Amino acid sequence: MKHLLVVYHSKTGKIGKMAEAVRRGVTHPDIDVELRFLQALDAGPEDLLWADGVMFGTPENFGYMSGALKDFFDRTFYEVEGQVDGRPYCLFIGAGNDGTGALTSIRRICNGYNFREVQDPVLVVGDLQDEQVDRCEALGMAMAAGLEAGVF
Repeated sequence: MKHLLVVYHSKTGKIGKMAEAVRRGVTHPDIDVELRFLQALDAGPEDLLWADGVMFGTPENFGYMSGALKDFFDRTFYEVEGQVDGRPYCLFIGAGNDGTGALTSIRRICNGYNFREVQDPVLVVGDLQDEQVDRCEALGMAMAAGLEAGVF
């Protein structure tokens, strides 16, 4: 069975709602993957080593990813360097601005891990709408199904 790790940070609840939608997609009854669903401050290098794929969720804070997600990257990079090459990943981001700063910075860091981005990100600017929640669920489902099928 494939392993999927979801690492996210939510302070106001917006990213938490997006992450819960991702979880619903990943745990769809027709898909058989094992999920670890963790807040960024609770996740560590052992979780990355366990995972066959990763999904990252963050708010945009001051035009950047959240400090908690950056802390996760800081705490895990050297411990897993060279051991997670080619892992598929995708992103979901909630932004008050345009989200490009958070998106660019995470992509740059994931390039350092040698991860492969395999799905377009879900980038929500402003208030979270039902359609965007549905897109998060679809993102989780697509990532899990792709892992299970060996597409990623």
